[in-house]
Amino acid sequence: MAPLVLLAAALGACNPVFNWREVPIADDGLVALLPCKPDRATRNLPLGSGSESIAVDMTGCEAGGATFAVAHATAEDAAQAESWMRTWRSATRNQLAGATIAEAPATLPRAATSPAPVRLEVRQQGAGDPAPAQMLWFAQQRSGKMALYQATVLGRPASADASAAFFEGLRLP
Repeated sequence: MAPLVLLAAALGACNPVFNWREVPIADDGLVALLPCKPDRATRNLPLGSGSESIAVDMTGCEAGGATFAVAHATAEDAAQAESWMRTWRSATRNQLAGATIAEAPATLPRAATSPAPVRLEVRQQGAGDPAPAQMLWFAQQRSGKMALYQATVLGRPASADASAAFFEGLRLP
């Protein structure tokens, strides 16, 4: 009986916290590497002019103490994409008011140069601060339109390499 219990415990220990898999995002060709089976949802965000809400598809999951997600929207052209991306980043920064934020240009192979990829990192200083987060906004021209993306890791993953694996696993066609 004891060997059976030990075997069951050993098999349970082999169950990975991060079970990485490639996941297609929307129909635009982006493939993301996610650490768990994702859930999908659509949410309207006020990215357009005035009170216009834009449908944003979201794909994500929780694993190892963090949420990994990719949001996607489609703009008609580069000018609209630039405006929406600026509004999206501004709204995110407003939600994080008071947090220590570092924002910097980023690179992603085959991403559009306008709007340019931007990386944002939120560092948690105190107990009342927002959870640590890393975000990457980028776009790609596809079929005459602009696909916009926000890739996010929210929280502190149990593995120090998990965030890097997620962001490095983003592949545009």
